[in-house]
Amino acid sequence: MRLTSKRHNIFSVLLVIMLSLGLLTSLFGCNGTSETVSTGQPTTVHSELKTTSSEPTTTTPIETTQPPAATTPAIRELILATTTSVQDSGLLDVLIPMFEQRTGYEVKTIAVGTGTAIAMGQRGEADVLFVHDPSKEVPFMNSGAGMNRLLVAHNYFIIAGPASDPAGIKGITSVVDAFKKIASKGATFISRGDASGTNSRELQIWKLAGITAKGQSWYQETGQGMGATLAIAAEKNGYTLSDRGTYLATKATTGLQILLEGTDSNLMNIYHVIQVNPAMFKNINGPGGRAFVMFMIDPEIQAIIASFGVDKYGEVLFFADADKTEADLGSY
Repeated sequence: MRLTSKRHNIFSVLLVIMLSLGLLTSLFGCNGTSETVSTGQPTTVHSELKTTSSEPTTTTPIETTQPPAATTPAIRELILATTTSVQDSGLLDVLIPMFEQRTGYEVKTIAVGTGTAIAMGQRGEADVLFVHDPSKEVPFMNSGAGMNRLLVAHNYFIIAGPASDPAGIKGITSVVDAFKKIASKGATFISRGDASGTNSRELQIWKLAGITAKGQSWYQETGQGMGATLAIAAEKNGYTLSDRGTYLATKATTGLQILLEGTDSNLMNIYHVIQVNPAMFKNINGPGGRAFVMFMIDPEIQAIIASFGVDKYGEVLFFADADKTEADLGSY
């Protein structure tokens, strides 16, 4: 009986050893060494989730890559207050569906003059702004109502007018001189008169020219967006200051000509995206505003902006600038 018991004990020990060896083989492979698979990927698999502990400055984003898409944001509606030029030019028709598909947000676009858009932000009535009037944007930022003011793109204002050019400004290179000549000839000038970025620049140019245009018989204000103002200028055989994008988008219907263009610093037209500060107002969609800011500076989106209009108009409507500063552009 003791012999049988002894054999049984030996058999039990051997069985335990064999089971242990089998377990080790499954863990380490038949040669007893650890097995690895080369994937070509970095070993830190969560590196894309890196965050910072502080908010960005008014000109620098927290991240330079688009965050992962949120399929079901807590607040889906995102209110975008924007200048009419990016709406009328058709740019937002391309970008907004892409943003919605990527993020799950539903954008409510309110296209108004930049002054009105910034006023909406100042009252907490919009989540994010896409505007082009630094003279109004800077005070907005200084008030604390805005954050993450980032450079998106630029183009140049032009003077559009009838092919007959009654004031004879074609060939003039200075926009200030062109305004002086329009005034001296009493030629019809159509102003937006809506506190937009374009209207603000127009008024600055009149001031530089030393001319008080408002109240003159040849000076008329529409109180409307760029597309409508161009149509009225065509109807009245008048001149107007316009962004290039909206002019090109409406040229076929207005028949207006570009009578002055160029890189005169007074024609520089810079676009920024600004997140409305959720700490200043309740009910602001902070995550959505931030997502839109980051979307607009994403390299893929910047490439789309840089090529927008080439297929239809034979030239770009905007120059993408997210990798630049205002100093690089020589303005503001």
